Amino acid sequence: MSTASEHIPAAAQGADPARAWWTRPDCVASAGLAGVAFIALFQAWFARQGLMSWNHLEDWGHAFVVPLISGYMLWRARHQIATAPVTPFPAGLAAMLTGMVCYVFFLVQMPNHMLQGLSALLTLFGTVLFVFGPGVMRWAFLPIAFLIFGITVSEQIMIRLTFPLQIIAAKGSWILLNIVGAIFGFKADIDGNTLTMITSAGRELKPLNVAEACSGMRMLIAFFALAAAVALLSCREWWQRVAVVLLAGPVAVLMNVVRVAVLGILTLIDPNLATGDAHTLIGTILLVPSLGLFLGMVWALRRTVREPEGAAA
Repeated sequence: MSTASEHIPAAAQGADPARAWWTRPDCVASAGLAGVAFIALFQAWFARQGLMSWNHLEDWGHAFVVPLISGYMLWRARHQIATAPVTPFPAGLAAMLTGMVCYVFFLVQMPNHMLQGLSALLTLFGTVLFVFGPGVMRWAFLPIAFLIFGITVSEQIMIRLTFPLQIIAAKGSWILLNIVGAIFGFKADIDGNTLTMITSAGRELKPLNVAEACSGMRMLIAFFALAAAVALLSCREWWQRVAVVLLAGPVAVLMNVVRVAVLGILTLIDPNLATGDAHTLIGTILLVPSLGLFLGMVWALRRTVREPEGAAA
């Protein structure tokens, strides 16, 4: 029977707990001051991000979960972080100051919420590197980098990213609806971004605007965040992580094909079911099978490519 100590890295098992940085008053004081200063400087941005995420839960609600996942990543690496050498790194000061200057620039000179968030992330990276050094940053880098998924992307960029995917989802859902309709006796016509459901009696229903129905494509960042979380927490090799993250785009398109097809079928029952809360709920529920697809990808990669003995250790 395995014991808990077997799951702790050898370096951490043999380490003196007294060496942990949080047992040193100077390190705790430095970390506390840096944390308070960081929150004070960016508290306005955090407030705006929280408000934007709350008001658009269907698109950016995942931003509330991203810090929790980053925190879990840090907790998993707590033994390595505890025994990592704490040596202030001057180069981190340059990154920290650059982030602060960029934040002020994008706040005053060229207001942009997304770029403000990226500046805050750069400041956080520089602060941790400056206060704790490369030893701790080795384990903190990925949790910090993952926070990028909690930053709302500018509207112009989202439109450019999602519009081509909406076209694909529209055509895919039209094909899927006609396949299902051949069995249940209904049809679907498409005209650009508009789907029209035709009942078995030949009656045309109110057209379904695919551009609006595909607003779930705006959850693209959520799909990538979910894929990245699965990749970082479940895969050991970098190539496996990249493969899982690259799967996020196709999965997002597939889930939105299903989303629009479900909305089209619901209009046959009640046109009101394709709008409002029901519309949002369907998009959220589809994150569950998406998680299954990502986990299936991880399982397939592990089964297909065997790691050499001792690689895991």
